[in-house]
Amino acid sequence: MAEALKTGKPVRDAQAIAERPDGTRFPFIPFPTLLYDSSGKLVGAVNMLVDISVQKQGKHVFRHYSAIVESSNDAIISKDLNGIIQTWNRAAERMFGYAAEEIVGKSILTIIPEERHHEENLILGKIRAGERLEHYETVRQHKNGTLIDLSLTVSPVKDENGQIVGASKIARDISEKKRNERLLALQRQRLEILNRVAVEISRDLNLERIVQTATDLATEVTGAEFGSFFYNVEDDKGEWYMLYALSGVPRSAFEKFPMPRNTAVFGPTFKGEGVVRSDDIRQDPRYGKNAPYYGMPEGHLPVVSYLAVPVTSSGGEVHGGLFFGHSRPGVFTEDTEALVSAIAAQAAVAMDNAHLHRAAQTEIEERKRAEAGRELLLQEIKHRVKNTLATVQAMAAQTFREAPPTERRAFVERLQALAEAHDLLIQKNWVPANVQETIERAVAPFRDGREERVAASGPAVELPPNKALLVAMFLHELGTNAVKYGALSQFSGKVDLCWRQERGPDRPLLVLEWRESGGPPVAPPARQGFGTRMIERALKGEGGAAQFDFLSSGLACTMRIALDPAQ
Repeated sequence: MAEALKTGKPVRDAQAIAERPDGTRFPFIPFPTLLYDSSGKLVGAVNMLVDISVQKQGKHVFRHYSAIVESSNDAIISKDLNGIIQTWNRAAERMFGYAAEEIVGKSILTIIPEERHHEENLILGKIRAGERLEHYETVRQHKNGTLIDLSLTVSPVKDENGQIVGASKIARDISEKKRNERLLALQRQRLEILNRVAVEISRDLNLERIVQTATDLATEVTGAEFGSFFYNVEDDKGEWYMLYALSGVPRSAFEKFPMPRNTAVFGPTFKGEGVVRSDDIRQDPRYGKNAPYYGMPEGHLPVVSYLAVPVTSSGGEVHGGLFFGHSRPGVFTEDTEALVSAIAAQAAVAMDNAHLHRAAQTEIEERKRAEAGRELLLQEIKHRVKNTLATVQAMAAQTFREAPPTERRAFVERLQALAEAHDLLIQKNWVPANVQETIERAVAPFRDGREERVAASGPAVELPPNKALLVAMFLHELGTNAVKYGALSQFSGKVDLCWRQERGPDRPLLVLEWRESGGPPVAPPARQGFGTRMIERALKGEGGAAQFDFLSSGLACTMRIALDPAQ
Protein backbone atom coordinates (compact mmCIF):
# COMPACT_ATOMS: atom_id res chain seq x y z
CA MET A 1 0.00 0.00 0.00
CA ALA A 2 2.81 2.41 0.95
CA GLU A 3 4.69 1.61 -2.24
CA ALA A 4 1.59 2.18 -4.36
CA LEU A 5 0.92 5.57 -2.68
CA LYS A 6 4.57 6.63 -2.95
CA THR A 7 5.01 5.70 -6.62
CA GLY A 8 1.47 6.44 -7.70
CA LYS A 9 1.34 3.06 -9.41
CA PRO A 10 -0.68 -0.05 -8.51
CA VAL A 11 1.34 -3.02 -7.28
CA ARG A 12 0.64 -6.38 -8.87
CA ASP A 13 2.02 -10.00 -8.53
CA ALA A 14 3.54 -9.26 -5.15
CA GLN A 15 3.19 -11.80 -2.36
CA ALA A 16 3.40 -11.37 1.37
CA ILE A 17 2.72 -13.27 4.57
CA ALA A 18 0.23 -12.24 7.21
CA GLU A 19 0.01 -13.36 10.80
CA ARG A 20 -3.24 -13.95 12.59
CA PRO A 21 -3.82 -13.09 16.26
CA ASP A 22 -3.41 -16.77 17.12
CA GLY A 23 0.06 -16.72 15.55
CA THR A 24 -0.76 -18.76 12.44
CA ARG A 25 0.46 -17.39 9.17
CA PHE A 26 -0.85 -17.50 5.62
CA PRO A 27 0.35 -16.26 2.22
CA PHE A 28 -1.61 -13.57 0.41
CA ILE A 29 -1.48 -11.36 -2.66
CA PRO A 30 -2.25 -7.62 -2.16
CA PHE A 31 -4.15 -5.70 -4.82
CA PRO A 32 -3.75 -2.00 -3.75
CA THR A 33 -5.84 0.29 -5.97
CA LEU A 34 -5.24 4.11 -6.00
CA LEU A 35 -8.12 6.63 -5.39
CA TYR A 36 -8.31 10.04 -7.13
CA ASP A 37 -10.62 13.02 -6.63
CA SER A 38 -12.57 14.81 -9.36
CA SER A 39 -9.57 16.91 -10.28
CA GLY A 40 -7.40 13.78 -10.70
CA LYS A 41 -5.40 14.26 -7.54
CA LEU A 42 -4.23 11.11 -5.68
CA VAL A 43 -6.12 11.11 -2.43
CA GLY A 44 -5.60 7.55 -1.15
CA ALA A 45 -5.90 3.85 -2.00
CA VAL A 46 -7.99 0.79 -1.29
CA ASN A 47 -6.38 -2.61 -0.81
CA MET A 48 -7.72 -6.16 -1.37
CA LEU A 49 -5.86 -9.07 0.19
CA VAL A 50 -6.34 -12.52 -1.40
CA ASP A 51 -5.49 -15.59 0.68
CA ILE A 52 -3.52 -17.94 -1.59
CA SER A 53 -2.89 -20.84 0.83
CA VAL A 54 -4.86 -23.28 -1.32
CA GLN A 55 -3.18 -22.13 -4.52
CA LYS A 56 0.23 -22.49 -2.89
CA GLN A 57 -0.56 -26.04 -1.85
CA GLY A 58 -1.86 -26.85 -5.33
CA LYS A 59 1.30 -25.56 -6.99
CA HIS A 60 3.43 -27.70 -4.69
CA VAL A 61 1.40 -30.77 -5.52
CA PHE A 62 1.56 -29.93 -9.21
CA ARG A 63 5.34 -29.50 -9.09
CA HIS A 64 5.65 -32.82 -7.21
CA TYR A 65 3.39 -34.57 -9.72
CA SER A 66 5.33 -33.05 -12.62
CA ALA A 67 8.60 -34.30 -11.14
CA ILE A 68 7.18 -37.82 -10.86
CA VAL A 69 5.89 -37.70 -14.43
CA GLU A 70 9.23 -36.53 -15.79
CA SER A 71 11.32 -39.04 -13.83
CA SER A 72 9.09 -42.05 -14.54
CA ASN A 73 10.42 -44.95 -16.63
CA ASP A 74 6.90 -45.40 -17.98
CA ALA A 75 5.64 -43.28 -20.84
CA ILE A 76 2.91 -40.94 -19.48
CA ILE A 77 0.78 -39.31 -22.16
CA SER A 78 -2.45 -37.33 -22.11
CA LYS A 79 -4.83 -36.79 -25.01
CA ASP A 80 -8.21 -35.21 -25.61
CA LEU A 81 -11.34 -37.03 -26.68
CA ASN A 82 -10.33 -36.63 -30.31
CA GLY A 83 -7.13 -38.55 -29.69
CA ILE A 84 -4.90 -35.46 -29.98
CA ILE A 85 -1.79 -35.70 -27.79
CA GLN A 86 -1.65 -33.00 -25.09
CA THR A 87 1.36 -33.99 -22.94
CA TRP A 88 4.39 -36.21 -23.53
CA ASN A 89 7.04 -37.02 -20.89
CA ARG A 90 10.72 -37.86 -21.34
CA ALA A 91 10.07 -41.61 -20.97
CA ALA A 92 7.66 -41.35 -23.90
CA GLU A 93 10.44 -39.67 -25.91
CA ARG A 94 12.82 -42.54 -25.11
CA MET A 95 10.20 -45.22 -25.75
CA PHE A 96 8.78 -43.96 -29.05
CA GLY A 97 11.61 -41.77 -30.39
CA TYR A 98 9.54 -38.59 -30.78
CA ALA A 99 10.46 -35.37 -28.93
CA ALA A 100 7.57 -33.58 -27.24
CA GLU A 101 7.64 -30.71 -29.74
CA GLU A 102 7.33 -33.25 -32.59
CA ILE A 103 4.36 -35.16 -31.29
CA VAL A 104 2.26 -32.90 -29.02
CA GLY A 105 -0.74 -31.72 -31.03
CA LYS A 106 -0.69 -34.76 -33.33
CA SER A 107 -2.99 -37.78 -33.33
CA ILE A 108 -2.22 -40.70 -31.06
CA LEU A 109 -2.60 -42.85 -34.20
CA THR A 110 0.94 -41.72 -35.05
CA ILE A 111 2.32 -44.38 -32.69
CA ILE A 112 -0.33 -47.05 -33.36
CA PRO A 113 0.35 -49.62 -36.16
CA GLU A 114 -2.18 -49.31 -38.95
CA GLU A 115 -3.61 -52.77 -38.39
CA ARG A 116 -4.37 -51.75 -34.77
CA HIS A 117 -6.05 -48.37 -35.45
CA HIS A 118 -9.39 -49.89 -34.49
CA GLU A 119 -8.14 -50.18 -30.89
CA GLU A 120 -8.21 -46.39 -30.46
CA ASN A 121 -11.95 -46.24 -31.10
CA LEU A 122 -12.50 -48.96 -28.51
CA ILE A 123 -10.31 -47.15 -25.94
CA LEU A 124 -11.98 -43.76 -26.47
CA GLY A 125 -15.38 -45.42 -26.24
CA LYS A 126 -14.54 -46.77 -22.79
CA ILE A 127 -13.06 -43.40 -21.69
CA ARG A 128 -16.21 -41.50 -22.75
CA ALA A 129 -18.18 -44.04 -20.69
CA GLY A 130 -16.01 -43.19 -17.67
CA GLU A 131 -14.29 -46.59 -17.64
CA ARG A 132 -10.65 -47.22 -16.83
CA LEU A 133 -8.50 -49.76 -18.73
CA GLU A 134 -6.05 -51.74 -16.60
CA HIS A 135 -2.97 -53.49 -18.05
CA TYR A 136 -4.23 -53.62 -21.60
CA GLU A 137 -1.51 -55.46 -23.57
CA THR A 138 -0.98 -54.29 -27.15
CA VAL A 139 1.66 -53.24 -29.65
CA ARG A 140 2.75 -49.70 -30.57
CA GLN A 141 5.24 -48.39 -33.11
CA HIS A 142 8.54 -46.54 -32.66
CA LYS A 143 9.47 -43.62 -34.88
CA ASN A 144 11.87 -45.95 -36.77
CA GLY A 145 9.11 -48.49 -37.41
CA THR A 146 10.10 -50.98 -34.71
CA LEU A 147 7.15 -52.57 -32.91
CA ILE A 148 7.03 -52.36 -29.11
CA ASP A 149 5.06 -54.63 -26.77
CA LEU A 150 3.23 -52.46 -24.21
CA SER A 151 0.95 -52.72 -21.21
CA LEU A 152 -1.41 -49.72 -21.10
CA THR A 153 -3.36 -48.23 -18.23
CA VAL A 154 -5.80 -45.56 -19.49
CA SER A 155 -7.83 -43.30 -17.17
CA PRO A 156 -10.47 -40.61 -17.90
CA VAL A 157 -9.49 -36.93 -17.25
CA LYS A 158 -12.20 -34.54 -15.98
CA ASP A 159 -12.37 -30.74 -15.85
CA GLU A 160 -13.35 -28.61 -12.81
CA ASN A 161 -16.99 -29.32 -13.55
CA GLY A 162 -16.51 -33.10 -13.57
CA GLN A 163 -16.87 -33.45 -17.32
CA ILE A 164 -14.62 -35.98 -19.10
CA VAL A 165 -12.36 -34.02 -21.42
CA GLY A 166 -9.65 -36.53 -22.26
CA ALA A 167 -7.52 -39.41 -21.05
CA SER A 168 -4.19 -39.99 -19.38
CA LYS A 169 -2.24 -43.02 -20.51
CA ILE A 170 0.60 -44.88 -18.79
CA ALA A 171 2.52 -47.14 -21.19
CA ARG A 172 4.93 -49.74 -19.82
CA ASP A 173 7.38 -51.49 -22.13
CA ILE A 174 6.89 -55.26 -21.75
CA SER A 175 8.99 -56.25 -24.78
CA GLU A 176 11.45 -58.24 -22.65
CA LYS A 177 8.62 -60.00 -20.86
CA LYS A 178 6.97 -60.87 -24.17
CA ARG A 179 10.30 -61.98 -25.59
CA ASN A 180 10.82 -64.29 -22.62
CA GLU A 181 7.29 -65.61 -22.99
CA ARG A 182 7.90 -66.29 -26.67
CA LEU A 183 11.18 -68.04 -25.84
CA LEU A 184 9.45 -70.18 -23.24
CA ALA A 185 6.66 -70.98 -25.67
CA LEU A 186 9.23 -71.85 -28.33
CA GLN A 187 11.17 -74.02 -25.88
CA ARG A 188 7.95 -75.75 -24.85
CA GLN A 189 7.08 -76.32 -28.50
CA ARG A 190 10.55 -77.72 -29.16
CA LEU A 191 10.29 -80.11 -26.23
CA GLU A 192 6.86 -81.25 -27.39
CA ILE A 193 8.17 -81.81 -30.91
CA LEU A 194 11.26 -83.68 -29.71
CA ASN A 195 9.15 -85.78 -27.35
CA ARG A 196 6.82 -86.57 -30.24
CA VAL A 197 9.78 -87.50 -32.43
CA ALA A 198 11.26 -89.67 -29.67
CA VAL A 199 7.96 -91.47 -29.10
CA GLU A 200 7.37 -92.01 -32.81
CA ILE A 201 10.79 -93.34 -33.80
CA SER A 202 12.10 -94.97 -30.60
CA ARG A 203 9.37 -97.61 -30.55
CA ASP A 204 10.19 -98.80 -34.08
CA LEU A 205 13.09 -100.99 -35.23
CA ASN A 206 12.23 -100.84 -38.93
CA LEU A 207 14.81 -98.64 -40.66
CA GLU A 208 12.51 -97.50 -43.48
CA ARG A 209 9.74 -96.44 -41.10
CA ILE A 210 12.22 -94.63 -38.82
CA VAL A 211 13.66 -92.46 -41.59
CA GLN A 212 10.22 -91.72 -43.06
CA THR A 213 8.83 -90.66 -39.67
CA ALA A 214 11.88 -88.47 -38.95
CA THR A 215 11.59 -86.85 -42.39
CA ASP A 216 7.86 -86.16 -42.05
CA LEU A 217 8.14 -84.63 -38.58
CA ALA A 218 11.21 -82.53 -39.41
CA THR A 219 9.59 -81.22 -42.61
CA GLU A 220 6.51 -80.26 -40.62
CA VAL A 221 8.37 -78.32 -37.91
CA THR A 222 10.73 -76.51 -40.30
CA GLY A 223 7.94 -75.23 -42.53
CA ALA A 224 9.83 -76.57 -45.55
CA GLU A 225 7.98 -77.14 -48.81
CA PHE A 226 9.69 -80.51 -49.04
CA GLY A 227 12.12 -82.61 -47.05
CA SER A 228 14.21 -85.67 -47.77
CA PHE A 229 16.39 -88.17 -45.93
CA PHE A 230 19.20 -89.80 -47.93
CA TYR A 231 20.80 -92.70 -46.08
CA ASN A 232 23.13 -95.64 -46.64
CA VAL A 233 22.00 -99.27 -46.35
CA GLU A 234 24.02 -102.51 -46.35
CA ASP A 235 22.46 -105.48 -48.16
CA ASP A 236 22.82 -109.18 -47.37
CA LYS A 237 25.94 -109.39 -49.53
CA GLY A 238 27.69 -106.65 -47.58
CA GLU A 239 27.31 -104.09 -50.38
CA TRP A 240 26.27 -100.50 -49.59
CA TYR A 241 23.75 -98.44 -51.53
CA MET A 242 21.73 -95.26 -50.94
CA LEU A 243 17.99 -94.97 -50.30
CA TYR A 244 15.85 -91.94 -49.59
CA ALA A 245 12.60 -90.90 -47.93
CA LEU A 246 10.53 -87.91 -49.07
CA SER A 247 8.00 -85.64 -47.41
CA GLY A 248 5.86 -82.89 -48.92
CA VAL A 249 6.27 -84.01 -52.53
CA PRO A 250 5.53 -87.22 -54.47
CA ARG A 251 8.35 -89.65 -55.18
CA SER A 252 8.03 -88.92 -58.89
CA ALA A 253 9.54 -85.49 -58.21
CA PHE A 254 12.94 -87.14 -57.58
CA GLU A 255 12.84 -90.43 -59.48
CA LYS A 256 14.24 -89.00 -62.72
CA PHE A 257 17.22 -87.35 -61.00
CA PRO A 258 20.42 -89.13 -59.90
CA MET A 259 21.32 -89.61 -56.25
CA PRO A 260 23.16 -86.66 -54.67
CA ARG A 261 26.95 -86.94 -54.71
CA ASN A 262 29.74 -85.56 -52.56
CA THR A 263 29.63 -82.22 -54.35
CA ALA A 264 30.71 -78.93 -52.77
CA VAL A 265 27.17 -78.40 -51.44
CA PHE A 266 26.27 -81.99 -50.44
CA GLY A 267 29.76 -83.08 -49.35
CA PRO A 268 29.81 -81.47 -45.89
CA THR A 269 26.57 -83.27 -44.99
CA PHE A 270 27.56 -86.74 -46.21
CA LYS A 271 30.97 -86.38 -44.58
CA GLY A 272 29.41 -85.32 -41.28
CA GLU A 273 31.32 -82.03 -41.24
CA GLY A 274 28.38 -79.96 -39.99
CA VAL A 275 25.12 -78.21 -40.80
CA VAL A 276 24.68 -76.24 -44.03
CA ARG A 277 22.03 -73.50 -43.86
CA SER A 278 21.53 -70.86 -46.52
CA ASP A 279 18.91 -68.14 -47.00
CA ASP A 280 19.54 -68.46 -50.75
CA ILE A 281 21.60 -71.45 -51.80
CA ARG A 282 21.98 -69.97 -55.29
CA GLN A 283 24.15 -67.24 -53.77
CA ASP A 284 26.34 -69.72 -51.88
CA PRO A 285 29.93 -69.76 -53.25
CA ARG A 286 29.86 -73.58 -53.25
CA TYR A 287 26.79 -73.70 -55.49
CA GLY A 288 27.03 -74.65 -59.18
CA LYS A 289 30.64 -75.86 -59.09
CA ASN A 290 30.17 -79.48 -60.17
CA ALA A 291 29.47 -81.10 -63.52
CA PRO A 292 27.29 -82.09 -65.25
CA TYR A 293 24.49 -79.77 -64.02
CA TYR A 294 26.46 -76.91 -62.41
CA GLY A 295 23.48 -76.27 -60.12
CA MET A 296 20.00 -77.74 -60.08
CA PRO A 297 19.05 -80.01 -62.99
CA GLU A 298 16.33 -78.79 -65.31
CA GLY A 299 12.91 -79.62 -63.90
CA HIS A 300 14.20 -79.92 -60.33
CA LEU A 301 12.06 -78.57 -57.53
CA PRO A 302 12.90 -74.88 -56.93
CA VAL A 303 15.20 -74.58 -53.92
CA VAL A 304 16.13 -71.17 -52.53
CA SER A 305 16.16 -71.61 -48.75
CA TYR A 306 18.31 -74.67 -48.01
CA LEU A 307 19.01 -76.64 -44.83
CA ALA A 308 21.03 -79.87 -44.56
CA VAL A 309 21.86 -81.69 -41.32
CA PRO A 310 24.07 -84.82 -41.11
CA VAL A 311 22.75 -87.83 -39.19
CA THR A 312 25.72 -89.27 -37.32
CA SER A 313 25.81 -92.29 -35.01
CA SER A 314 27.30 -92.24 -31.52
CA GLY A 315 30.35 -93.98 -32.94
CA GLY A 316 30.93 -91.24 -35.53
CA GLU A 317 29.52 -93.13 -38.52
CA VAL A 318 27.48 -90.93 -40.87
CA HIS A 319 24.19 -92.69 -41.57
CA GLY A 320 23.06 -90.04 -44.06
CA GLY A 321 21.53 -86.57 -44.04
CA LEU A 322 18.28 -84.64 -43.69
CA PHE A 323 17.70 -82.08 -46.45
CA PHE A 324 15.03 -79.35 -46.64
CA GLY A 325 14.10 -76.81 -49.28
CA HIS A 326 11.78 -73.87 -49.86
CA SER A 327 11.17 -71.68 -52.89
CA ARG A 328 11.27 -68.47 -50.76
CA PRO A 329 14.50 -67.07 -49.28
CA GLY A 330 15.26 -66.79 -45.57
CA VAL A 331 12.80 -69.46 -44.38
CA PHE A 332 15.12 -71.45 -42.11
CA THR A 333 16.44 -69.80 -38.93
CA GLU A 334 18.95 -70.68 -36.23
CA ASP A 335 16.06 -72.06 -34.15
CA THR A 336 15.05 -74.29 -37.07
CA GLU A 337 18.62 -75.50 -37.40
CA ALA A 338 18.85 -76.33 -33.69
CA LEU A 339 15.54 -78.20 -33.77
CA VAL A 340 16.42 -80.29 -36.82
CA SER A 341 19.85 -81.07 -35.32
CA ALA A 342 18.08 -82.48 -32.25
CA ILE A 343 15.74 -84.54 -34.47
CA ALA A 344 18.77 -85.81 -36.43
CA ALA A 345 20.44 -86.91 -33.17
CA GLN A 346 17.35 -88.87 -32.14
CA ALA A 347 17.05 -90.39 -35.61
CA ALA A 348 20.71 -91.49 -35.40
CA VAL A 349 20.05 -93.32 -32.11
CA ALA A 350 16.98 -95.02 -33.57
CA MET A 351 18.94 -96.02 -36.69
CA ASP A 352 21.74 -97.43 -34.51
CA ASN A 353 19.15 -99.54 -32.71
CA ALA A 354 17.63 -100.66 -36.00
CA HIS A 355 21.04 -101.70 -37.33
CA LEU A 356 21.82 -103.58 -34.11
CA HIS A 357 18.44 -105.30 -34.26
CA ARG A 358 18.98 -106.28 -37.87
CA ALA A 359 22.49 -107.56 -37.12
CA ALA A 360 21.14 -109.53 -34.16
CA GLN A 361 18.37 -111.02 -36.30
CA THR A 362 20.90 -111.99 -38.97
CA GLU A 363 23.15 -113.57 -36.36
CA ILE A 364 20.23 -115.45 -34.84
CA GLU A 365 19.25 -116.79 -38.26
CA GLU A 366 22.85 -117.80 -38.95
CA ARG A 367 23.06 -119.51 -35.59
CA LYS A 368 19.80 -121.35 -36.24
CA ARG A 369 21.11 -122.56 -39.57
CA ALA A 370 24.44 -123.57 -37.96
CA GLU A 371 22.64 -125.36 -35.12
CA ALA A 372 20.43 -127.18 -37.58
CA GLY A 373 23.47 -128.22 -39.64
CA ARG A 374 25.39 -129.32 -36.56
CA GLU A 375 22.43 -131.29 -35.24
CA LEU A 376 22.12 -133.04 -38.59
CA LEU A 377 25.85 -133.79 -38.57
CA LEU A 378 25.78 -135.14 -35.03
CA GLN A 379 22.81 -137.34 -35.75
CA GLU A 380 24.63 -138.60 -38.83
CA ILE A 381 27.74 -139.28 -36.72
CA LYS A 382 25.62 -141.07 -34.13
CA HIS A 383 24.01 -143.16 -36.84
CA ARG A 384 27.39 -143.97 -38.42
CA VAL A 385 29.02 -144.88 -35.08
CA LYS A 386 26.15 -147.15 -34.11
CA ASN A 387 26.23 -148.81 -37.52
CA THR A 388 30.00 -149.22 -37.23
CA LEU A 389 29.75 -150.67 -33.72
CA ALA A 390 26.95 -152.98 -34.82
CA THR A 391 29.11 -154.16 -37.71
CA VAL A 392 32.06 -154.71 -35.33
CA GLN A 393 29.77 -156.57 -32.95
CA ALA A 394 28.53 -158.85 -35.75
CA MET A 395 32.07 -159.47 -36.94
CA ALA A 396 33.17 -160.21 -33.36
CA ALA A 397 30.34 -162.68 -32.93
CA GLN A 398 31.56 -164.51 -36.00
CA THR A 399 35.21 -164.25 -34.96
CA PHE A 400 34.65 -165.34 -31.32
CA ARG A 401 32.26 -168.10 -32.30
CA GLU A 402 34.54 -170.68 -30.75
CA ALA A 403 35.61 -168.47 -27.79
CA PRO A 404 34.18 -168.95 -24.28
CA PRO A 405 30.85 -167.10 -23.65
CA THR A 406 32.43 -164.90 -20.97
CA GLU A 407 34.96 -163.47 -23.42
CA ARG A 408 32.29 -162.82 -26.03
CA ARG A 409 30.13 -161.08 -23.38
CA ALA A 410 33.07 -158.94 -22.16
CA PHE A 411 33.79 -157.75 -25.69
CA VAL A 412 30.15 -156.87 -26.33
CA GLU A 413 29.97 -154.97 -23.04
CA ARG A 414 33.05 -152.94 -24.02
CA LEU A 415 31.41 -152.02 -27.29
CA GLN A 416 28.24 -150.95 -25.43
CA ALA A 417 30.29 -148.79 -23.02
CA LEU A 418 31.90 -147.10 -26.00
CA ALA A 419 28.46 -146.50 -27.54
CA GLU A 420 27.21 -144.99 -24.25
CA ALA A 421 30.16 -142.62 -24.15
CA HIS A 422 29.47 -141.56 -27.74
CA ASP A 423 25.80 -140.95 -26.87
CA LEU A 424 26.81 -138.65 -24.02
CA LEU A 425 29.10 -136.60 -26.24
CA ILE A 426 26.53 -136.36 -29.00
CA GLN A 427 23.95 -135.08 -26.49
CA LYS A 428 26.54 -132.44 -25.53
CA ASN A 429 27.00 -131.54 -29.23
CA TRP A 430 30.53 -132.97 -29.10
CA VAL A 431 31.73 -130.16 -26.86
CA PRO A 432 33.73 -130.66 -23.65
CA ALA A 433 31.84 -132.89 -21.22
CA ASN A 434 31.67 -132.49 -17.45
CA VAL A 435 33.74 -135.14 -15.67
CA GLN A 436 31.01 -135.62 -13.01
CA GLU A 437 28.37 -136.47 -15.62
CA THR A 438 30.78 -138.72 -17.56
CA ILE A 439 31.64 -140.72 -14.42
CA GLU A 440 28.05 -140.95 -13.20
CA ARG A 441 26.93 -142.34 -16.54
CA ALA A 442 29.86 -144.80 -16.74
CA VAL A 443 29.43 -146.30 -13.24
CA ALA A 444 25.61 -146.35 -13.17
CA PRO A 445 25.37 -150.04 -14.32
CA PHE A 446 27.65 -151.17 -11.46
CA ARG A 447 25.75 -149.62 -8.56
CA ASP A 448 23.14 -152.35 -8.60
CA GLY A 449 20.49 -149.97 -7.25
CA ARG A 450 22.61 -148.90 -4.28
CA GLU A 451 24.18 -145.49 -4.56
CA GLU A 452 26.64 -146.14 -1.76
CA ARG A 453 28.28 -149.03 -3.61
CA VAL A 454 30.14 -146.56 -5.84
CA ALA A 455 30.79 -143.14 -4.23
CA ALA A 456 32.04 -140.45 -6.62
CA SER A 457 33.29 -136.98 -5.65
CA GLY A 458 35.49 -134.25 -7.06
CA PRO A 459 35.57 -130.71 -8.49
CA ALA A 460 33.93 -129.54 -11.70
CA VAL A 461 36.27 -130.25 -14.60
CA GLU A 462 35.55 -130.05 -18.32
CA LEU A 463 36.92 -132.93 -20.40
CA PRO A 464 37.65 -132.72 -24.12
CA PRO A 465 35.54 -135.22 -26.10
CA ASN A 466 38.43 -137.64 -26.73
CA LYS A 467 39.40 -137.65 -23.03
CA ALA A 468 35.79 -138.19 -21.99
CA LEU A 469 35.73 -141.33 -24.16
CA LEU A 470 38.92 -142.58 -22.45
CA VAL A 471 37.49 -142.01 -18.96
CA ALA A 472 34.27 -143.84 -19.85
CA MET A 473 36.20 -146.83 -21.24
CA PHE A 474 38.57 -146.94 -18.22
CA LEU A 475 35.73 -146.94 -15.73
CA HIS A 476 33.88 -149.61 -17.70
CA GLU A 477 36.93 -151.89 -17.56
CA LEU A 478 37.49 -151.25 -13.84
CA GLY A 479 33.81 -151.69 -13.04
CA THR A 480 33.56 -154.92 -15.01
CA ASN A 481 36.58 -156.38 -13.19
CA ALA A 482 35.22 -155.23 -9.81
CA VAL A 483 31.89 -156.99 -10.50
CA LYS A 484 33.63 -160.21 -11.60
CA TYR A 485 36.53 -160.46 -9.18
CA GLY A 486 36.74 -157.44 -6.93
CA ALA A 487 34.76 -155.44 -4.35
CA LEU A 488 31.51 -155.31 -6.31
CA SER A 489 31.37 -159.12 -6.50
CA GLN A 490 30.13 -159.09 -2.89
CA PHE A 491 27.29 -157.11 -1.34
CA SER A 492 29.60 -155.73 1.34
CA GLY A 493 32.07 -154.35 -1.15
CA LYS A 494 32.22 -150.74 -2.35
CA VAL A 495 34.26 -148.43 -4.53
CA ASP A 496 35.47 -144.92 -3.66
CA LEU A 497 36.01 -142.86 -6.77
CA CYS A 498 37.50 -139.39 -6.50
CA TRP A 499 39.28 -136.96 -8.79
CA ARG A 500 41.23 -133.73 -8.67
CA GLN A 501 43.32 -131.45 -10.84
CA GLU A 502 47.11 -131.17 -10.53
CA ARG A 503 49.65 -128.98 -12.26
CA GLY A 504 51.78 -131.05 -14.66
CA PRO A 505 55.15 -130.10 -16.13
CA ASP A 506 53.63 -128.50 -19.21
CA ARG A 507 49.85 -128.72 -18.79
CA PRO A 508 47.25 -129.59 -16.16
CA LEU A 509 46.43 -133.19 -15.22
CA LEU A 510 43.21 -134.88 -14.16
CA VAL A 511 44.05 -137.39 -11.41
CA LEU A 512 41.39 -140.11 -11.06
CA GLU A 513 41.62 -142.56 -8.15
CA TRP A 514 39.69 -145.85 -7.98
CA ARG A 515 39.83 -147.62 -4.60
CA GLU A 516 38.02 -150.85 -3.79
CA SER A 517 37.24 -152.16 -0.27
CA GLY A 518 35.07 -154.78 1.43
CA GLY A 519 35.59 -157.39 -1.26
CA PRO A 520 37.57 -160.65 -1.42
CA PRO A 521 41.34 -160.56 -0.92
CA VAL A 522 43.19 -159.67 -4.09
CA ALA A 523 46.64 -160.54 -5.40
CA PRO A 524 48.61 -159.38 -8.41
CA PRO A 525 47.52 -161.36 -11.51
CA ALA A 526 49.88 -163.88 -13.04
CA ARG A 527 49.58 -162.06 -16.37
CA GLN A 528 48.36 -158.63 -17.48
CA GLY A 529 44.85 -158.67 -18.88
CA PHE A 530 43.57 -157.00 -22.02
CA GLY A 531 41.72 -154.27 -20.07
CA THR A 532 44.80 -153.29 -18.12
CA ARG A 533 46.93 -153.12 -21.25
CA MET A 534 44.27 -151.06 -23.04
CA ILE A 535 44.11 -148.49 -20.22
CA GLU A 536 47.88 -148.12 -19.92
CA ARG A 537 48.48 -147.80 -23.67
CA ALA A 538 45.60 -145.38 -24.23
CA LEU A 539 46.78 -143.12 -21.40
CA LYS A 540 50.37 -143.22 -22.58
CA GLY A 541 49.23 -142.19 -26.04
CA GLU A 542 47.46 -139.18 -24.56
CA GLY A 543 50.40 -138.07 -22.43
CA GLY A 544 49.10 -139.71 -19.23
CA ALA A 545 49.78 -142.84 -17.10
CA ALA A 546 48.05 -145.47 -14.98
CA GLN A 547 49.23 -147.17 -11.80
CA PHE A 548 47.65 -150.40 -10.45
CA ASP A 549 48.20 -151.45 -6.80
CA PHE A 550 46.77 -154.82 -5.76
CA LEU A 551 46.43 -154.23 -2.03
CA SER A 552 45.10 -156.78 0.45
CA SER A 553 42.09 -154.49 1.06
CA GLY A 554 41.34 -154.24 -2.63
CA LEU A 555 42.49 -152.83 -5.96
CA ALA A 556 43.72 -149.21 -6.05
CA CYS A 557 44.16 -147.60 -9.45
CA THR A 558 45.43 -144.07 -10.07
CA MET A 559 45.07 -142.60 -13.55
CA ARG A 560 46.62 -139.35 -14.73
CA ILE A 561 45.08 -137.84 -17.81
CA ALA A 562 46.72 -134.84 -19.51
CA LEU A 563 44.27 -132.00 -20.19
CA ASP A 564 44.51 -129.23 -22.76
CA PRO A 565 46.46 -126.15 -21.58
CA ALA A 566 43.23 -124.14 -21.46
CA GLN A 567 41.90 -126.56 -18.86
